[in-house]
Amino acid sequence: MTQHLHLHLPRRRQPYFGHFCPQNHPYLAQSASSYVVSEEGQVVEEQQEIRRDYVDPPPTPLLDVVELKRCSFYRALIAEFVATLLFLYITVPTVIGHKKQSDACDGVGLLGIACAFGGMIFILVYCTAGISGGHINPAVTFGLFLARKVSLVRAVAYSGAVLGSYKRRGFGQGLHEAHYNTLGGGANFVVSGYPKGTSLVLLCLFTPFSQPLTPREAHVLAPLPIGFAVFMVHLATIPITGTGINPARSFCAAVIFNNEKVWNDQWIFWVGPFVGALAAAAYHQFVLRASTVKALGPFRSDPSN
Repeated sequence: MTQHLHLHLPRRRQPYFGHFCPQNHPYLAQSASSYVVSEEGQVVEEQQEIRRDYVDPPPTPLLDVVELKRCSFYRALIAEFVATLLFLYITVPTVIGHKKQSDACDGVGLLGIACAFGGMIFILVYCTAGISGGHINPAVTFGLFLARKVSLVRAVAYSGAVLGSYKRRGFGQGLHEAHYNTLGGGANFVVSGYPKGTSLVLLCLFTPFSQPLTPREAHVLAPLPIGFAVFMVHLATIPITGTGINPARSFCAAVIFNNEKVWNDQWIFWVGPFVGALAAAAYHQFVLRASTVKALGPFRSDPSN
């Protein structure tokens, strides 16, 4: 007697993803076709929601006073203050040590300075990205504010926190008092013979590649390209301007050193980064994200946009 065994096998999925079909949200590929083979051998078409790697969050309110009632806001301020303090404490003495060396092989050299700045940014952004976003730079905060990533309240508070770190910059002066004044105090000077506009162009190109994310968007790999960008920019611009891509670093060193030449050149290290931040915000919003173009109706139905 022959017995027939009936095996109940699970459904086999044979996915087929068709063309993306954007619907209401301009940055979402909402659905894709998927065919499922059932137990009875019937082919059933299903719809699956598929998202792209990145989705723009809603714009941050301009005046978000509710943040002042949150503990996370003050934790972020402390993180920005301490991170800027550590950044200045390590990088400025590195610049002083480079000016002290009399032989090309007797010291860290320009490569060492670039490594110190890029490495510190990498470490500090990694430590603070999930808390404050890892700005450590008023120009970066300004760019994110223009892109509606942070509120005006947070932008002003962050800038005050990082600029206020100059009050603790005296520690570096105390430890290196013998060479602090004679070697320029690690302050930025514009080298004569080079047009000041060169710094503006380089900083405008630098800023789009060094835009940290807000805390809710922070990615574990975000510090790597940021630190490497800082490293590369220092290699390129140290011989020209001493590299002043961070207004907080330039301002704090200038306040402690307090030299007329430093203050005369101080404007270039503020205008450059902020113009670069403005260009970066426009590039991010209107080119990378293309929010204005994709808001138009005819472009929504074209998946190639």
